[in-house]
Amino acid sequence: MFISLVCLLFCASCTTTNKIAYFQNAQDTAYKKTLTSIDAPFQKNDILTILISSANAAASADFNKGDVAANKGYLINNDGNVELPMLGDVKAAGLTKKQLKDNITSMILQKKLLVDPLVEIRYLNFEITVLGEVGRPGVINVPSEQITLVKALSIAGDLTIYGRRENVLLIREEGGVRRTRHIDLTRSDFLNSDYYYLKPNDLVYVEPNRTKIAVSGRSQQTIPLIFSSLTILFFVFDKVIK
Repeated sequence: MFISLVCLLFCASCTTTNKIAYFQNAQDTAYKKTLTSIDAPFQKNDILTILISSANAAASADFNKGDVAANKGYLINNDGNVELPMLGDVKAAGLTKKQLKDNITSMILQKKLLVDPLVEIRYLNFEITVLGEVGRPGVINVPSEQITLVKALSIAGDLTIYGRRENVLLIREEGGVRRTRHIDLTRSDFLNSDYYYLKPNDLVYVEPNRTKIAVSGRSQQTIPLIFSSLTILFFVFDKVIK
């Protein structure tokens, strides 16, 4: 049993570079910046900071009452709307940040509430979840509203030696539809894909490789055997002393 476990550990230590190195076929070139994956449409239950300002500070204050706009934010409700002072329900779900800014600006101008309004919108709940064979699994807050899969994995402590770099699972929900995508980090074409940048509420799962599964299985068999052997040894030792 012990010899088998040692052999498994030895095999794990001999894992080839092809299985653990990232972007193996990368060449010196330029990769496009996938803007569509950064400016993701808002979804129901997103929480937004929406601040409206203009040259007339007193008039602008009516749009930013209390601390709601700056701290607690506006929740996109089940109807896909946010309720704003002076404007009422405003559609937000399904719109990008630029589209929502333009809509709010148009509403203010049409109602002649402000002259040259400035609208600032930010996420308050931009989060990414990383699970599986990484150093520090957990939820990552993204105040900058932009994060790549590589950076998220780095913040999570990088993949362990047992993580499958060629089969990282990304789970993404958009428009009420949950989609999955398997990503091969050992190939450089990932750098030019629509999944290089993550979107709010993405979930990344790093699957364990066969070595980890085998070692875990052997450990479950070996540990009880060791405890049983120690129990017998203590029993025999106790009898000898008596």
